[in-house]
Amino acid sequence: MLQGYVHPDFGRVAEVLSQQIPRNRPGGAALTVYHKGQCVVDIWGGTRNRDGDPWRAETLSLSFSTTKGVASTLLHILVDQGFLRYDDPVSKYWPEFGQRSKQFITVRQLLCHEAGLYHIRDMIDDAEQMMDWNFMTTAIERANPIHEPGTTNGYHALTYGWLIGELIQRVTNKTFAEVLEELIAGPLNLDGLFVGLPDDQMHRRAELVQSIGRKGSYGMRSEHRSQKLMLKAVTAGLKVANIDLDKTISALVPKGAMYLDFNSPDFLNACVPAANGMFTARSLAKLYALLANGGELDGIRLISRETMNEITQIQNRTMGDVIPVPMHWRLGFHRVWALGKPTSLSFGHFGFGGSGGWADPVRNLSIGLTLNSGVGTPFGDARILQITGAVIKAAERRYLVPDVEQVHGIGPFFPRDRRTTYGTAKKLVTGVLPRRRKSDITAI
Repeated sequence: MLQGYVHPDFGRVAEVLSQQIPRNRPGGAALTVYHKGQCVVDIWGGTRNRDGDPWRAETLSLSFSTTKGVASTLLHILVDQGFLRYDDPVSKYWPEFGQRSKQFITVRQLLCHEAGLYHIRDMIDDAEQMMDWNFMTTAIERANPIHEPGTTNGYHALTYGWLIGELIQRVTNKTFAEVLEELIAGPLNLDGLFVGLPDDQMHRRAELVQSIGRKGSYGMRSEHRSQKLMLKAVTAGLKVANIDLDKTISALVPKGAMYLDFNSPDFLNACVPAANGMFTARSLAKLYALLANGGELDGIRLISRETMNEITQIQNRTMGDVIPVPMHWRLGFHRVWALGKPTSLSFGHFGFGGSGGWADPVRNLSIGLTLNSGVGTPFGDARILQITGAVIKAAERRYLVPDVEQVHGIGPFFPRDRRTTYGTAKKLVTGVLPRRRKSDITAI
């Protein structure tokens, strides 16, 4: 049974989430949706651990790669404030990084996964070393790019966090957690956005309820038939797509990963900005609502429209070395998929296990989804695709074009008594169509 608030226009969204929450086994989820700067869905249900304790509004859930979107946003705020620039070499701010053919790698190349430094399996001997920040940054400093930077992309599934995180720490002389609180959580009044969970927040956490790997852990080895079938399907898909499995494993599976306990306080206390964010759906959705609204929400601007324009430009469209689909990388965000709905201007980040957050500037729409059951793939699973499709469909039934003057400073929009198709709205946002009089637009 779900608890919380749902605007009547988004009732179907609650039905979809309700169908996804396990009935006769542990597991829960939370979903928050913002439309035009207003919270229209804020719901949760199920259980947060194997003991059957109920999921609550304040429950924090391990969100894996969804963390990357938060880390990227933090870096963008610092760029906007003049701490660094996208096309500067990383070594300008992190001199030790510049050894072993890395001296010309730019901040932009890190953000769009073109640095060639995804091969964590070759960098460390045991997954538990990921909990040691200094060890990991030193390992990256000593690494050689696996391809010429800028020539192709390969998903930096785990190393992305230290690459972006160390840059943040170098230019601010503060810890990642301190900067996150100072620049995002504090200004937006978010109580559910942690990378490195403090001891005094540990009581709020949800536990991953499916055992994959050693008992009580959530590593890489499946113990359930359905999960084994999913892993086989992913492997088969990689082969069909002619993806080098060695590269995929090198990026996704550090040595000893199957024995890493993702529920342990030690892992949750550590700061792994690519993979161990502990979030509430509320905090994720509100952050992405700000991004969907051009960098401002409720009178609080964290990123200028000019910087938002640059963030959302697609940097590469080709299939990379690790993931078997083109991700259309923006600066730190990937494309968004939905069942049955166009989303080509949307951006966000999904995570292993099904979590995710995204922003749609055309519809001025955002979501945050957190959960603690299911496996899916390292790139998300079908649940967030179902949620995304339902959310977009509900929003389009209200107003098909955002009730704002501009999105990221580009393109005219229409008052709330007018409607147009997504295709026309998209062209307006990207500047393809010239400015039109209201009488030129057919209401539907």
